Amino acid sequence: MKAMPLLINLGKAITLIAWLMMAYNLVMPFEGNVAIILNILFGITCMMHCFQVAIFHMLFKTLLPLTKLDYLQVQVFIFGIFSLLAYRQKVMTPAS
Repeated sequence: MKAMPLLINLGKAITLIAWLMMAYNLVMPFEGNVAIILNILFGITCMMHCFQVAIFHMLFKTLLPLTKLDYLQVQVFIFGIFSLLAYRQKVMTPAS
């Protein structure tokens, strides 16, 4: 199970790169159809990550003592499923 944190961090890095590409495209659009595709992906990604923030709130508010930083949910919005997996790891880890 030691590979799971590595995979979560790798997924977060790839997700961050995708966000940076989509944000760069908003400021300095790429040539041709790539700009249109990235704008569509940006919209879909924002909707999906908003949905994942709602899932985060519904699932983890009773399972973990959430801090104010957790409730800002910026990390969940940016990293999506990879943040949800990290919080799931916290819930599944036996209390020591």
